[in-house]
Amino acid sequence: MGEQNLQDKFIAMVSAKSEVTLPLSQFHPRCMLTTAQTEIRTPKFPAIDYHNHLDAQDPADVLQVMDACGIEHIVNITMKVGDEALAIMERYRAADARRFSTIGWMDWAGADGDFDEFVALSLERLERLVEHGAVGFKIWKDLGLTVRDASGELVRVDDERLTPIFNRAGELGIPMMMHIGDPEAFFLPIDANNERYEELAAHPDWSFYGSQYGKHDLLEQRDRVFRRHPGTTFVAAHIAENSEDLRRVSAMLDACPNVLVDISARASELGRQPYSARKFFTRFADRILFGSDLVPDVEMYRLYYRFLETSDEYFEYPTHASGQGRWYIYGLDLPEDVLRKIYRQNALRLLPHLQ
Repeated sequence: MGEQNLQDKFIAMVSAKSEVTLPLSQFHPRCMLTTAQTEIRTPKFPAIDYHNHLDAQDPADVLQVMDACGIEHIVNITMKVGDEALAIMERYRAADARRFSTIGWMDWAGADGDFDEFVALSLERLERLVEHGAVGFKIWKDLGLTVRDASGELVRVDDERLTPIFNRAGELGIPMMMHIGDPEAFFLPIDANNERYEELAAHPDWSFYGSQYGKHDLLEQRDRVFRRHPGTTFVAAHIAENSEDLRRVSAMLDACPNVLVDISARASELGRQPYSARKFFTRFADRILFGSDLVPDVEMYRLYYRFLETSDEYFEYPTHASGQGRWYIYGLDLPEDVLRKIYRQNALRLLPHLQ
């Protein structure tokens, strides 16, 4: 058979195979790379998970996981308010006060009424939480996206009526955690160009496409709050909700010395830009907190350790069950002095009761 005939036969065979269709949900490719696989069972230094949600967990089960993989302490960000929040705080205090702390949750009940009365009530709620041992206070992404005042208008993140709340946190000496906005993809159409299409198709309610304020507008509003309250310490959750753009996060940290960031649920973004991420971690080693934002699990924590401590290439990232995108991550191989600060020392500055 001549060379041309062989080529024609091969082209016909490939063309026939290309007609096979496969639903994206059934496409689960196996990586063919052979690379180092380093097992890190416990972190190089005892770790404080500064960002987790344990309301639905059993403290005894969580302690078993912590003991198995070197987690010294977890800060539970309760998503309950009022007496329910206090009950959860007491449950974890009773389990082991040296292993658990709690950050309180902003209660927006009443914001759609007289706003001055709402702010006064919010100050009472904040002070009550701190009296019962809360080590921080969190404002979530509903601010700027869903919370409305009596006029029906969205309450802006930088609404000056909220000033007394931020000021009071500073006076009480507790950090304010801010989760404003969400990943960039969540503000884009759920279409063939969205790299997190599968995640958003499975959870369309996570999409904020078409919201009144776009992602960057929300971040600008938040940053104005940071600058307006230099006497208050802020923790900008999830790499300041801008892990896709570390240059912008760096500029914010340079402009706002009262702000720290946590890495929770962002190994997926940081690990696919290992050169930029390593520079970011080493430059801001004093301003970064370890956190997971995932149900405590031994293998989950060990993936975080592998990400931070090794130079392994192209491996799974810790995530929720649905995953965040079709990519893998690379280890940052951070130096010991940086790891010590990120795992533990930075968090201790915000948790003086542990020192």
